[in-house]
Amino acid sequence: MRIFTGLLISILLVACAAESAPTATTALEEPEPTAVSAATATEEEEPGMEELDFKLSSSAYLQGDPIPASYSCDGENTSPRLTWTNPPEGTQSFALIFDDPDAPGGTWVHWVLFNLPAEARSLPANVPPDPTLANGAVHGSNSWGSIGYGGPCPPDGEHRYFFKLYALDILLEPEEGATKEQLLEAMENHIVAETELMGTYSR
Repeated sequence: MRIFTGLLISILLVACAAESAPTATTALEEPEPTAVSAATATEEEEPGMEELDFKLSSSAYLQGDPIPASYSCDGENTSPRLTWTNPPEGTQSFALIFDDPDAPGGTWVHWVLFNLPAEARSLPANVPPDPTLANGAVHGSNSWGSIGYGGPCPPDGEHRYFFKLYALDILLEPEEGATKEQLLEAMENHIVAETELMGTYSR
């Protein structure tokens, strides 16, 4: 009887020891890290600099809007104020062309102005028709055969009118009275950037 009791106690002790002993895998297991997307883990937020555009605008009207009659042949026929921003590095001068591609006989040129200084950022309203302006800019010829600004004057219907401003890497050589065609030829391979403002006018 005593032998049987001793054996039973030994078996129970061995069983208890087996249950309480930790397994090797339990001791080595570690929690897996939370998955993080590669983009979140590697990308850093940096304050991006917006690309600054070379842009032409006017206080007289917005892009695509009707041009006020005061700037046309039906009004005072004076040029509107123009401003531009962020010309590219390397700009040495600006050239300006104002024309009407909807004219019945082909594009009608209303204004040609070139050699605006590189530091210029605007033209005032009512630019005088002087051959050379105080800032050194030079007037070319329009389709009426005169120098200076000529406002919208369509024979009928609605026409589009484009101010086109060119940033150039040189000062141009053409003399006063140069035509649009002569100006474009002189600007060839020297245009750093260009921008435009379109307005409409109807009669």
